[in-house]
Amino acid sequence: LADLVLETWDLQSEHNGREHRTAEMCGQQLVVRRGQPFTITLRFSGRAYEDGVDKLAFNVETGPCPIETSGTRSHFAMTDFPEESGWSAVMQQQDEDSLTVSLCSPTSARVGRYTLTLEASTGYQGSSYLLGDFVLLFNPWHPEDTVFLRDEDERHEYVLSQQGLIYQGTRDYITPTPWNFGQFEDEILSICLKLLDINPKFLRDQNKDCSRRNDPAYIGRVVSAMVNCNDEDRGVLAGRWDNHYEDGMSPMAWIGSVDILKRWNNFGCQPVKYGQCWVFAAVACTVMRCLGVPSRVVTNYNSAHDTNGNLVIDRYLNETGEEDRRSRDMIWNFHCWVESWMARPDLAPGYDGWQALDPTPQEKSEGVFCCGPAPVRAIKEGDLHLKYDIPFIFAEVNADVVYWVVQRDGSQKKSIHSSVVGKNISTKSVGRDSREDITHTYKYPEGSEKEREVFAKAERETSSLREEDEGLHLKIKVSEGANNGCDFDVFAVVTNTTDTERGCRLMLCARTASYSGAVGPQCGMKDLLNLTLEPRAEKSVPLRILYEKYGGSLTQDNLIKVVALLTEYQTGDVIVAVRDVYIKNPEIKIRILGEPMQNRKLVAEVSLVNPLAEPLHNCVFVVEGAGLTNGQRIKELEEPVEPQEEAKFRVDFVPPQAGLHKLMVDFESNKLTGVKGYRNVIIAPQP
Repeated sequence: LADLVLETWDLQSEHNGREHRTAEMCGQQLVVRRGQPFTITLRFSGRAYEDGVDKLAFNVETGPCPIETSGTRSHFAMTDFPEESGWSAVMQQQDEDSLTVSLCSPTSARVGRYTLTLEASTGYQGSSYLLGDFVLLFNPWHPEDTVFLRDEDERHEYVLSQQGLIYQGTRDYITPTPWNFGQFEDEILSICLKLLDINPKFLRDQNKDCSRRNDPAYIGRVVSAMVNCNDEDRGVLAGRWDNHYEDGMSPMAWIGSVDILKRWNNFGCQPVKYGQCWVFAAVACTVMRCLGVPSRVVTNYNSAHDTNGNLVIDRYLNETGEEDRRSRDMIWNFHCWVESWMARPDLAPGYDGWQALDPTPQEKSEGVFCCGPAPVRAIKEGDLHLKYDIPFIFAEVNADVVYWVVQRDGSQKKSIHSSVVGKNISTKSVGRDSREDITHTYKYPEGSEKEREVFAKAERETSSLREEDEGLHLKIKVSEGANNGCDFDVFAVVTNTTDTERGCRLMLCARTASYSGAVGPQCGMKDLLNLTLEPRAEKSVPLRILYEKYGGSLTQDNLIKVVALLTEYQTGDVIVAVRDVYIKNPEIKIRILGEPMQNRKLVAEVSLVNPLAEPLHNCVFVVEGAGLTNGQRIKELEEPVEPQEEAKFRVDFVPPQAGLHKLMVDFESNKLTGVKGYRNVIIAPQP
């Protein structure tokens, strides 16, 4: 009998891509998910395949040193039934000269780029054919996969959605920022695989690293380390928080991960300048979604950075509310990290589900700037000994804050201040543009018996301050309309809940600030030496904050920190209140002209009114949206935009994909930066 000769073959990228929900990545290559069969077609010349006479077998190999024992190579023959534990090939159907074969990987397979080879033999004669490459991803649709997620809407949001919202602002004024994750855009998959292939663990031991790529916890830890460049590991982003971003992009200007990952790739894996927490988290979220691990960006308001691990953040203020001395412990206005969904077979039962991963470089873990995966459940239960990095995240959401007021003679007085850390932990809702509050997944209700138990286990005292009620209360309120370019009021509201008159000094001070908690120059101050509070009375003391005072020193975070100190003369007690005021940027308006339809030209009109009393120079609009614009569209305005004048332009594009997409806009200028807007656009399918 003549040899069996393979003439042509088809890896059926398009068909398999639809079946595996990877169609948008299958333009150039086959991309499939583990544990799910995919079909290929083989066409022979001369004669057809004969069952019982001809033998067909396949080889799959991944990584530079594929070995069976490491799970990076497999040799398997075509059989009648799928193999449960390993790779398998089953004949699906036979036509005259062609054969359709169904291949399937085990759900524990290593993810990454594979080569596929066919061995065809008749008797002792045989030939081998290289059929090509394919990429294997995690599979949240398969019940046996460690990243299995049961709910289809959640899989859609956390794996397939290329756009989302990241929460910023302050806990009193939470603002959504649109973000283009773009995990299925051209080149992104190969960039994510490259990131795995230049990570130091791979360079140290290629075989060991590749053999561990079946474990999403391992991959998450590698990604967390590789998104920052702090270990000289050719990581993606350089962090910077000092408001000097001239030699790169300001962290506030980014609008998506695609631009960042492509820049990193195109410039020889040099770190991209600059990132801050939400940028690190968003890029890590893109990489994890791209690899098939369900992921979301979460924001923790009033996030503690506890450097010495004592779960107490000490802040020192002088009598005018200024930071008296720098403490390395900080309270960030907000801090973002990623949660990825996976089972944790390496831990005792009960810790599967969302895992916190934090790529922002803060503290080292096992000698490297990475953090996680930490089971959110373990953070809630105070199980600080489990892997990885739970004490650090536990502190971010649970540390106690103590304000010390340093008197003129150098003595320190501990102030009365209630719990502030770890508030309104937020993420985008599934399938909607609203905020989901997930604080309850990280901590038990404040003051509850369960909270006390967890704190006892974590050796953190419950704050005794909450119990001492001296009868004086202080809080800061903000008038409506803290808009950029406008003057506005803040109020110190002082309440006396006792039956005796109280004599106090009230000090109220405002400073521009960064979201990391650092403050700039003063932009408003009031010192009332003789504030008398009648029994059972409340007083509201206004402080006017003027644009001419804050405009020059407002950072790109648009924050003003207001500190109030109330000193009671009789007892010497000091009460502190702190509030961060978010200065609102103008709204970007987006109008869609005409009927949005797939592969047909669409025009968007983008506009913004300059709210400041001075002209805006060097104005730039950046527009992008996965599935809509095919990359970024940048429009530089030639003329300055005068006060109260509208900046407006039109952009046209041909949306390649039907369905719901977000068109996102960023506006930059010399005075207004990082202004964001978005609009949901539903693209009708081509008739």
